[in-house]
Amino acid sequence: MNQSAAHPARWRILGLLGVAQLMLILDVTVVAIALPHIEAELGLSREAMTWTISAYTLTFGGLMLLGGRISDLVGPKRVMLTGLLVFTAASLGTGLAGSAAMLVGGRIAQGVGAALLSPAALSLVVGLFDGEERNRALGIWSALGGGGAALGVLLGGLLTAGPGWSWVFYVNVPIGLVIAVVLAALLPARQAWTADRPRLDVLGAVLVTASSASLIYAFIAAGERGWLTGLTGLLVLAGAVGYVLFVVWQRRAHSPLMDVRLLVRRPVATGAFLILTATALMIAVFFLGTFYFQQARGYGALQTGLLFLPVAVATMIGANLTGRLMGRWSPRALAVAGPAIAAVGMAVPALSMHPVTVVAGVSVAAAGTGSMFVVASATALGQVAPHEAGIASGIVSTFHEFGASLGAAVVSSVAAASLVGAGSPVNGFAGGFAVAAVAAAFGVAVTFLVTPGRAPFPVKGTP
Repeated sequence: MNQSAAHPARWRILGLLGVAQLMLILDVTVVAIALPHIEAELGLSREAMTWTISAYTLTFGGLMLLGGRISDLVGPKRVMLTGLLVFTAASLGTGLAGSAAMLVGGRIAQGVGAALLSPAALSLVVGLFDGEERNRALGIWSALGGGGAALGVLLGGLLTAGPGWSWVFYVNVPIGLVIAVVLAALLPARQAWTADRPRLDVLGAVLVTASSASLIYAFIAAGERGWLTGLTGLLVLAGAVGYVLFVVWQRRAHSPLMDVRLLVRRPVATGAFLILTATALMIAVFFLGTFYFQQARGYGALQTGLLFLPVAVATMIGANLTGRLMGRWSPRALAVAGPAIAAVGMAVPALSMHPVTVVAGVSVAAAGTGSMFVVASATALGQVAPHEAGIASGIVSTFHEFGASLGAAVVSSVAAASLVGAGSPVNGFAGGFAVAAVAAAFGVAVTFLVTPGRAPFPVKGTP
């Protein structure tokens, strides 16, 4: 640990890992702005549009725990490089898609690569840094993720308005190959090898992914079939039963996918809830915003991307300011402040659907979600032991992606009537922002109850 923390190229490695992680985050929002164009060219239905986002984030999140476990067993360097190459190849295939089936299939393959890359990369970050440096590194990591999501909309606008929507996927190919070559040379080899390597818990991964898929499908289908139909209730029930079976299996399996006792630790549980809420709110904003500007207002992809620049800046400001306040404010104060600011911001477009109020409100909300990302990472990962870093990182990243899936699915159904094409009414968009504001307010109440009120954020690398 000490030797890894003193690696002379650790900040350069952090930069490269950050760019790799940025590609994974960008591939949610960069696609969101291209969706209206993909819809027109491939003839996508609303459900297919939503699955273009959710298939990636669901696979990403559902296999994240397995990716974190593989990282702990095999070594994060090898797993990270494998995931990066899989993601890069899948990006090329997705850009070549000529149908909805090929598009969604490519997104699933991207999710597999991302599920290997992300927890391994974050495990490397946690292992390379210690003490106050670790907090700084995690702050940079969180800022890249939150700000990158907003910047993805701008990049998506540039690429879609320029060479075409396929390039939102093609752009990953040269970047991914260069990063893979450089990191293969820079990253240290794993120093400690696990002599007794248990089997991988594939059944656990199948259970958590299938349960989440059932829940996501319920939310997506509710847009046409209704929220209180028998099918929706059955799918939600199936998801809930699947999660229960997952927990039971984890307690009985010889080599469980995760130690469920880690998830019920208060800091990890608080961080997981915050990251899920923050990501759901962020994706809801980009999904609603891009369709509102392009379909309801008739703006182009580039103009829409430029309108999200204040959102990117606000996200990074919120993340940076929160990192600076960690040593001065209590975890509860910072944890509550993020969703409270987000709730206020979301309420603005819910009350007044105008381009100016949408940008202003979303920017305020972005500052809150940026804060939530930093608090979530610091809370969940600040006190884990080195041997738990991979799986703890996997838990945080899993809830990040599940939040994205939930956010896209819920607002897609709430705003279904406004997503059908140009000239659609804006009532659905306003309803989507209202649901997001209520969800953020709910987050305030939950974080106030579960977050420690006095204990400071940890500054040590290990307990």
